[in-house]
Amino acid sequence: MTTQQGLGAARSAVFSPVTFAVALTSPTRPGRVEDSVISRMQFLRTTLGLGATLWLVFAYPLSTGREDFVLGKLEDLLLGCAIVLVAGCVGIAVFILGARSPLGRLYVSRLIWPLRALGAVFLGAGMIWLMLAFLRGDIPVGQWLAGNDITFGFFGKTLGMIISGLVFALILIVGGVACAVGLVAALCFTLFATVTGLNSCFRTADVHELLPALISPLLVWSLAVLQFFDDADVAAPAAVLTAFLLGGPLSVTALSVWEVRRLRNLYGITLRSALGRS
Repeated sequence: MTTQQGLGAARSAVFSPVTFAVALTSPTRPGRVEDSVISRMQFLRTTLGLGATLWLVFAYPLSTGREDFVLGKLEDLLLGCAIVLVAGCVGIAVFILGARSPLGRLYVSRLIWPLRALGAVFLGAGMIWLMLAFLRGDIPVGQWLAGNDITFGFFGKTLGMIISGLVFALILIVGGVACAVGLVAALCFTLFATVTGLNSCFRTADVHELLPALISPLLVWSLAVLQFFDDADVAAPAAVLTAFLLGGPLSVTALSVWEVRRLRNLYGITLRSALGRS
């Protein structure tokens, strides 16, 4: 898929949050080396990670209520994306600074794609927060509308207030339904943007094919450190939590080592060549 095709898919999928999220977070750079085996292994890694998370949540009781769990996960998502942004910036900055001219400038010009993928996740999380705030009444729309005569006294004070009240009630009902639909769409968009973004390491392959393998371990170990200092979401035995905490980073690191070797052996892509030092 070329960049133009990817952008076209994004524009044509405005009313499909899933397709739109995938279009924004999938690598599309022309000329990029695409290995189907690596792609399948990355998909398998992401699928197994999600499956293990779901198993942990359903196998053991939650430490908090369901609503607190969902909101907590939303906060963890934003904080995790912030850590991903910082860790990713450090890794990419080291990579770009180590590249000889003109490769450094070329890699900088490609950073728009990883930033767009991260921005999609933050956009989705922000929409979820906004829709939830409206539905829970945290945004005082009713207070803004109440007590105002939209007819400006044309039908008299009493009738004008009745008409205004009916109109405002209709607005609140329609707004509530729209927010509920928007919440479902935002949840789907954020879920698929996060999964696809993590699977593609937030489109860092659009900068260079080696970057997902080089940065993935940095990202997952950074998130593991965050989870280590955070309270457990489920009341599971310490051994299970430890295995869950270390299993992901260790497997991602092993897969990254394999991916680097495959790119070198099959395509001649090495770190030295990527930095222009071969």
